[in-house]
Amino acid sequence: MAPRLEIRLRHRPQIDPEFLPAVLWNRAYQSAVRATKASVPLGLALLRQDGTVFNHHTRILPATAAHAALNRTYVERLVKLLLWQKGGSRILVSGCDPVARMLAACYSKQGERAFDWDFVGRRMFGEPLRVEAVKKLPAARERQQPLGRHLDGCRIGFDLGGSDRKAAAVVDGEVVFSDEVKWNPYFEKDPFYHLSGIHDSIRRAAAKLPRIDAIGGSAAGVYVNSEPRVGSLYRGLSEADFDRHIRGLFRALQQFWGGVPFEVVNDGEVTALAGSMSLRSNAVLGISLGTSTAAGYVTPEGNITPWLNELAFVPVDYRAGAPVDEWSGDPGVGAQYFSQQAVSRLLRPAGIELPAEMPLAERLVEVQKLMAAGDPRARRIYEAIGIYLGYGIAHFADFYEIESVLVLGRVTSGEGGELIVRAAERVLKDEFPALFERIRLRTPDEKEKRHGQAIAAASLPVVPPRGVRGSPYSARATARLPRRTATAIGEQSVVKRRKSAPRKAS
Repeated sequence: MAPRLEIRLRHRPQIDPEFLPAVLWNRAYQSAVRATKASVPLGLALLRQDGTVFNHHTRILPATAAHAALNRTYVERLVKLLLWQKGGSRILVSGCDPVARMLAACYSKQGERAFDWDFVGRRMFGEPLRVEAVKKLPAARERQQPLGRHLDGCRIGFDLGGSDRKAAAVVDGEVVFSDEVKWNPYFEKDPFYHLSGIHDSIRRAAAKLPRIDAIGGSAAGVYVNSEPRVGSLYRGLSEADFDRHIRGLFRALQQFWGGVPFEVVNDGEVTALAGSMSLRSNAVLGISLGTSTAAGYVTPEGNITPWLNELAFVPVDYRAGAPVDEWSGDPGVGAQYFSQQAVSRLLRPAGIELPAEMPLAERLVEVQKLMAAGDPRARRIYEAIGIYLGYGIAHFADFYEIESVLVLGRVTSGEGGELIVRAAERVLKDEFPALFERIRLRTPDEKEKRHGQAIAAASLPVVPPRGVRGSPYSARATARLPRRTATAIGEQSVVKRRKSAPRKAS
């Protein structure tokens, strides 16, 4: 007979009472594992083609029919977390062949996690995801990147979000100009929209500098050597347009801007780096509650990692019938709990009716207005998100070494953001007192909100000695680029005028 997991929440969201935190489910499961003498050691490894190996060791209940459902939930949700935290195209399983077969069926073209099989495997790492049973795992092989914290010279930092794009001109660590432009790239089908928009933001900042020594950027998605592999910003593009126009975008921009050092990484990593620089401490997990959920991590050594840290896809709610992510089709993942999507999802349970066609960003603005007016319905939304966050941080702390959590993003603006942090702290204090003593939650001050991300992004590239720095850019550099890219970043407005201009009368 399968053990019954006893799970009790000390804090339950008033407008989402069925919420079942992953951290409490996992702890109840592991209590059941420790109570049996026949538990099974299980090894998991994620491998990448470059030789990187991430290992994880755990124990599960005996591989019997009675325990199959619990084991499936525990292992499949664990693999999902590791896949989006670390990333890899091969999953090795040691210690339990039935579990390996279950995972191979689940993470396959026809399986429940077909999205992850294709997205993480083929699109991120160039080959379909494979699950294999092995007798012994290979040794772990990881690396860290000492990226950022360089403030010398005239730099540009930019940040590409789902509802706006920002850019700043930075001279020796001081912001001399910043700019924010609204855009809506999520479902845009024209790659020129992305290309010309990003170039425009860089151009605005460049106009305020005497020269350009380096350009650094942050953007939602997965980036390898400044090359976009996948990202929600580009989800409206066809795969052919993405491969043709977006993969080489930032190297093309680097060439256009004189070949200066140019680095682009995931926006979550820059968030964590900005927090680490501001706090003057390490072991920082940054979580940005924006259009979706962005996250990044600075190690205890002060470096960023080649991990994915895509907490938008990490399971945080194990209830049956959890809210389903409309992109991946998976229930209970972070984007539904730590983002504008969460605010929108909680509107109806809170008793707030807004037009169905209203964009997420505008819905958030309406809730912020209600919160400022003292509306208890808006307060219940922020309290629910704060409870989600408290349990979520405890869950993440089982997989990250954390001393500080930087909480930011549009959802945390104003009084609602303060309520989110207070609710999360209450959860940690009451449910996880050891973590409450160790982990500090903080939100950026106004200066950090305005400039922290841009400064951190601008600090990514290493600037060579002055004698070998790149020369100022010239628009003539577009002549050296592929025609389609030169058109996109240098002549877009001319092309569009030509297309729309009426023919002259003969």
